[in-house]
Amino acid sequence: MDAGRVKVPAHLPDKPAVRDDILNYYCEVQQFDKECGAILRTLAARGELENTVVVVTSDNGWQMPRGLANCYDLGVRIPMAMRYPARVKAGERREDFVSIGDLAATFLEAAGVALPAGLTASSLFSGKRRDAMFLERERHANVRAGNLSYPVRGVRTREFLYLRNFEPKRWPAGDPVLVWAVGPYGDVDDSPSKRLIMAEKAQPYFDLCFGKRPEEELYDLRKDPGQVRNVAGEAGYAKVQAELAAKVAGWMKETGDPRADAPRTDYWDRAAYSGPRFRGTPPKE
Repeated sequence: MDAGRVKVPAHLPDKPAVRDDILNYYCEVQQFDKECGAILRTLAARGELENTVVVVTSDNGWQMPRGLANCYDLGVRIPMAMRYPARVKAGERREDFVSIGDLAATFLEAAGVALPAGLTASSLFSGKRRDAMFLERERHANVRAGNLSYPVRGVRTREFLYLRNFEPKRWPAGDPVLVWAVGPYGDVDDSPSKRLIMAEKAQPYFDLCFGKRPEEELYDLRKDPGQVRNVAGEAGYAKVQAELAAKVAGWMKETGDPRADAPRTDYWDRAAYSGPRFRGTPPKE
């Protein structure tokens, strides 16, 4: 692979170390692709390939700064490929919004099992299509004093990304000093790119990756696909900002989000990661 052909995202400095970092990521993708080929060959050898729903996806975006543990595209937009000749034509592409949560309904339908009542996801085999995707984030790791979360709710449409940060005084990437896990800005995994940005503190990259963020963010994806120019608060975007904010608020109400009525709730800050003390039912505010 050629480092000179790497497309460096707008929020990262175009430096050799960053290009090499991205190439290493591409190498991991190539290795995974080979392993997927081996799995398919094994299924074929056992005569089960045509009777198996094969889904290749991931749980989050890449671990580079402003990726994993963020609601920007590089944190939430993930690969998804499916092979199931009974329902999916080879080479078929979907351009609408889908979610990993839809896989539950998809697998049940493929198995001939009726979908349970109240299921909010929809099978990828159905004709249902979304024109937007809602996004959310709470706690990722113990990287802030007091094990605090960094709550975000948002919506992604084809033209815009709107995010609401409920605790803008907190560090979105984790505290600047080691608290418990990873290191400084611990919501960002260690990498050559992270170390370079931290050492050079060059702008705007340092603030984009590690700096505090305003309560509202809005990105015009037609002009700014890299999502680095926040236009929230600008007069020309007031209408769309209000519309998307209302859309997020309505979704929070609909889904019973504890932050819908108490935006500054400390529910997730007090909730344990796991164990008998955590039952998942929000306390009354």
